[in-house]
Amino acid sequence: MRTPPGFEKSWRKELSAEFGKPYFKRLMNFVSEERKRHTVYPPAKQVFSWTQMCDIRDVKVVILGQDPYHGPNQAHGLCFSVRRPVHPPPSLKNIYKELVSDIKGFEHPGHGDLTGWSQQGVLLLNAVLTVRAHQANSHKDQGWETFTDAVVHWLSNNLEGLVFMLWGSYAQKKGAAINRKRHHVLQTVHPSPSSAHKGFFGCRHFSKANELLKKSGKAPINWRAL
Repeated sequence: MRTPPGFEKSWRKELSAEFGKPYFKRLMNFVSEERKRHTVYPPAKQVFSWTQMCDIRDVKVVILGQDPYHGPNQAHGLCFSVRRPVHPPPSLKNIYKELVSDIKGFEHPGHGDLTGWSQQGVLLLNAVLTVRAHQANSHKDQGWETFTDAVVHWLSNNLEGLVFMLWGSYAQKKGAAINRKRHHVLQTVHPSPSSAHKGFFGCRHFSKANELLKKSGKAPINWRAL
Protein backbone atom coordinates (compact mmCIF):
# COMPACT_ATOMS: atom_id res chain seq x y z
CA MET A 1 0.00 0.00 0.00
CA ARG A 2 1.35 3.41 -0.93
CA THR A 3 1.91 5.84 1.91
CA PRO A 4 -0.84 8.49 1.91
CA PRO A 5 0.43 11.95 0.86
CA GLY A 6 1.84 14.13 3.63
CA PHE A 7 2.58 11.28 6.07
CA GLU A 8 5.87 12.10 7.78
CA LYS A 9 8.50 9.36 7.90
CA SER A 10 8.93 8.80 11.66
CA TRP A 11 5.17 8.21 11.90
CA ARG A 12 5.13 6.13 8.71
CA LYS A 13 7.81 3.83 10.11
CA GLU A 14 5.68 2.97 13.16
CA LEU A 15 2.20 3.00 11.59
CA SER A 16 2.72 1.71 8.05
CA ALA A 17 1.42 -1.75 9.02
CA GLU A 18 -2.04 -0.13 9.03
CA PHE A 19 -1.73 1.00 5.40
CA GLY A 20 -1.82 -2.58 4.07
CA LYS A 21 -4.89 -3.65 6.03
CA PRO A 22 -8.19 -4.12 4.17
CA TYR A 23 -10.01 -1.49 6.26
CA PHE A 24 -7.43 1.17 5.36
CA LYS A 25 -7.59 0.40 1.64
CA ARG A 26 -11.40 0.65 1.77
CA LEU A 27 -11.10 3.92 3.69
CA MET A 28 -8.69 5.45 1.15
CA ASN A 29 -11.02 4.41 -1.70
CA PHE A 30 -14.00 5.91 0.12
CA VAL A 31 -12.22 9.25 0.66
CA SER A 32 -11.00 9.46 -2.92
CA GLU A 33 -14.53 8.75 -4.26
CA GLU A 34 -15.90 11.44 -1.91
CA ARG A 35 -13.34 13.94 -3.21
CA LYS A 36 -14.49 13.25 -6.80
CA ARG A 37 -18.11 14.04 -5.98
CA HIS A 38 -18.03 16.51 -3.11
CA THR A 39 -15.87 19.09 -1.40
CA VAL A 40 -13.96 17.30 1.37
CA TYR A 41 -11.99 18.93 4.19
CA PRO A 42 -9.17 19.23 4.97
CA PRO A 43 -7.30 19.27 1.61
CA ALA A 44 -5.59 15.93 0.86
CA LYS A 45 -2.10 17.27 1.69
CA GLN A 46 -3.24 18.38 5.15
CA VAL A 47 -5.14 15.29 6.32
CA PHE A 48 -1.97 14.03 8.03
CA SER A 49 -0.41 17.38 8.91
CA TRP A 50 -0.40 16.24 12.56
CA THR A 51 2.45 13.87 11.58
CA GLN A 52 4.51 16.72 10.11
CA MET A 53 4.86 18.83 13.25
CA CYS A 54 7.17 16.68 15.36
CA ASP A 55 8.75 13.23 15.42
CA ILE A 56 6.41 10.49 16.72
CA ARG A 57 8.79 9.89 19.66
CA ASP A 58 8.72 13.57 20.64
CA VAL A 59 4.98 13.65 21.41
CA LYS A 60 4.39 14.83 24.98
CA VAL A 61 0.71 15.84 25.17
CA VAL A 62 -2.24 14.36 23.28
CA ILE A 63 -5.55 16.20 22.80
CA LEU A 64 -8.25 14.10 21.15
CA GLY A 65 -10.97 15.66 19.00
CA GLN A 66 -13.86 14.15 17.06
CA ASP A 67 -13.98 15.18 13.40
CA PRO A 68 -12.68 18.09 11.32
CA TYR A 69 -14.41 21.45 10.98
CA HIS A 70 -16.66 21.34 7.91
CA GLY A 71 -16.58 25.01 6.79
CA PRO A 72 -14.31 26.48 4.10
CA ASN A 73 -10.64 27.11 4.99
CA GLN A 74 -11.06 25.86 8.57
CA ALA A 75 -9.72 22.31 8.90
CA HIS A 76 -6.00 21.75 8.33
CA GLY A 77 -5.37 18.44 10.07
CA LEU A 78 -5.06 19.53 13.72
CA CYS A 79 -8.07 19.16 16.00
CA PHE A 80 -9.60 22.41 17.35
CA SER A 81 -7.23 24.43 15.14
CA VAL A 82 -8.22 26.62 12.16
CA ARG A 83 -6.10 28.23 9.49
CA ARG A 84 -5.61 31.98 9.49
CA PRO A 85 -7.46 34.28 8.87
CA VAL A 86 -10.51 32.21 9.93
CA HIS A 87 -11.87 33.29 13.32
CA PRO A 88 -11.57 30.76 16.15
CA PRO A 89 -14.76 28.65 16.40
CA PRO A 90 -16.70 28.57 19.71
CA SER A 91 -14.90 25.59 21.32
CA LEU A 92 -11.50 27.09 20.59
CA LYS A 93 -12.63 30.44 22.01
CA ASN A 94 -13.47 28.60 25.23
CA ILE A 95 -10.07 26.86 25.21
CA TYR A 96 -8.44 30.29 24.98
CA LYS A 97 -10.63 31.58 27.83
CA GLU A 98 -9.44 28.74 30.05
CA LEU A 99 -5.83 29.40 29.06
CA VAL A 100 -6.15 33.09 29.99
CA SER A 101 -7.19 32.09 33.51
CA ASP A 102 -4.79 29.12 33.80
CA ILE A 103 -1.51 30.22 32.20
CA LYS A 104 0.17 33.39 33.40
CA GLY A 105 0.64 35.84 30.56
CA PHE A 106 -1.51 33.97 28.04
CA GLU A 107 -3.42 36.28 25.73
CA HIS A 108 -5.84 35.43 22.95
CA PRO A 109 -3.48 35.27 19.94
CA GLY A 110 -5.99 36.84 17.56
CA HIS A 111 -6.11 33.71 15.36
CA GLY A 112 -6.98 30.01 15.71
CA ASP A 113 -3.89 28.28 14.33
CA LEU A 114 -2.45 25.87 16.94
CA THR A 115 0.61 24.83 14.90
CA GLY A 116 2.86 26.40 17.56
CA TRP A 117 1.69 23.78 20.07
CA SER A 118 2.06 20.88 17.65
CA GLN A 119 5.66 21.78 16.94
CA GLN A 120 6.38 21.43 20.67
CA GLY A 121 4.97 17.89 20.83
CA VAL A 122 1.25 18.50 21.40
CA LEU A 123 -0.58 15.98 19.20
CA LEU A 124 -3.93 17.45 18.14
CA LEU A 125 -5.62 14.32 16.81
CA ASN A 126 -9.17 13.98 15.55
CA ALA A 127 -10.77 10.52 15.65
CA VAL A 128 -12.04 11.02 12.08
CA LEU A 129 -9.66 12.81 9.71
CA THR A 130 -11.89 13.95 6.84
CA VAL A 131 -15.40 15.39 6.44
CA ARG A 132 -17.74 16.38 3.62
CA ALA A 133 -18.26 20.14 3.41
CA HIS A 134 -21.08 21.41 5.66
CA GLN A 135 -21.94 17.91 6.94
CA ALA A 136 -20.57 17.20 10.41
CA ASN A 137 -19.64 13.55 11.07
CA SER A 138 -20.28 12.63 7.42
CA HIS A 139 -17.14 10.43 7.30
CA LYS A 140 -17.62 8.61 10.58
CA ASP A 141 -17.64 4.79 10.70
CA GLN A 142 -15.66 4.48 7.47
CA GLY A 143 -12.43 3.30 9.12
CA TRP A 144 -10.76 6.45 10.38
CA GLU A 145 -11.59 5.55 13.99
CA THR A 146 -9.75 2.23 13.63
CA PHE A 147 -6.69 4.02 12.28
CA THR A 148 -6.61 6.73 14.94
CA ASP A 149 -7.15 4.07 17.64
CA ALA A 150 -3.97 2.44 16.29
CA VAL A 151 -2.15 5.78 16.70
CA VAL A 152 -3.33 6.11 20.32
CA HIS A 153 -2.37 2.46 21.03
CA TRP A 154 1.11 2.95 19.61
CA LEU A 155 1.71 6.05 21.74
CA SER A 156 0.30 4.38 24.84
CA ASN A 157 2.40 1.23 24.40
CA ASN A 158 5.69 2.70 23.19
CA LEU A 159 6.15 6.01 24.98
CA GLU A 160 6.24 6.97 28.67
CA GLY A 161 4.80 9.84 30.69
CA LEU A 162 2.51 11.38 28.07
CA VAL A 163 -0.32 13.64 29.18
CA PHE A 164 -3.63 12.80 27.49
CA MET A 165 -6.35 15.46 27.66
CA LEU A 166 -9.74 13.86 27.14
CA TRP A 167 -12.50 16.44 26.82
CA GLY A 168 -16.05 15.12 26.61
CA SER A 169 -17.47 11.60 26.52
CA TYR A 170 -16.38 10.85 22.95
CA ALA A 171 -12.69 11.53 23.69
CA GLN A 172 -12.94 9.69 27.00
CA LYS A 173 -14.32 6.60 25.30
CA LYS A 174 -11.56 6.73 22.67
CA GLY A 175 -8.95 7.09 25.42
CA ALA A 176 -10.28 4.18 27.50
CA ALA A 177 -7.44 1.88 26.39
CA ILE A 178 -4.63 4.25 27.42
CA ASN A 179 -2.23 2.63 29.87
CA ARG A 180 -2.77 4.77 32.97
CA LYS A 181 0.24 3.25 34.74
CA ARG A 182 2.58 4.66 32.07
CA HIS A 183 0.72 7.88 31.26
CA HIS A 184 -1.29 10.71 32.81
CA VAL A 185 -4.92 11.21 31.84
CA LEU A 186 -6.75 14.50 32.46
CA GLN A 187 -10.52 14.36 31.88
CA THR A 188 -13.28 16.94 31.84
CA VAL A 189 -16.29 18.00 29.77
CA HIS A 190 -15.97 19.25 26.19
CA PRO A 191 -15.12 22.96 25.72
CA SER A 192 -18.15 23.52 23.48
CA PRO A 193 -20.54 26.33 24.52
CA SER A 194 -23.15 23.78 25.64
CA SER A 195 -20.86 22.14 28.22
CA ALA A 196 -17.80 24.32 28.96
CA HIS A 197 -19.40 25.82 32.08
CA LYS A 198 -19.94 22.31 33.53
CA GLY A 199 -16.28 21.80 34.34
CA PHE A 200 -14.07 22.79 31.42
CA PHE A 201 -13.69 26.31 32.77
CA GLY A 202 -11.45 25.99 35.80
CA CYS A 203 -10.08 22.54 34.87
CA ARG A 204 -6.53 23.98 34.66
CA HIS A 205 -5.45 21.17 32.33
CA PHE A 206 -2.73 23.27 30.71
CA SER A 207 -0.83 24.09 33.89
CA LYS A 208 -1.47 20.56 35.23
CA ALA A 209 -0.01 19.08 32.04
CA ASN A 210 3.14 21.15 32.50
CA GLU A 211 3.53 20.03 36.11
CA LEU A 212 3.19 16.38 35.03
CA LEU A 213 5.70 16.83 32.21
CA LYS A 214 8.20 18.38 34.60
CA LYS A 215 7.75 15.43 37.00
CA SER A 216 8.57 13.10 34.08
CA GLY A 217 11.71 15.13 33.37
CA LYS A 218 10.31 16.67 30.18
CA ALA A 219 10.28 20.30 29.14
CA PRO A 220 6.89 21.97 29.69
CA ILE A 221 4.80 23.27 26.79
CA ASN A 222 4.91 27.00 26.16
CA TRP A 223 1.16 27.43 25.61
CA ARG A 224 1.69 31.10 24.76
CA ALA A 225 3.77 30.28 21.68
CA LEU A 226 1.11 30.53 18.99
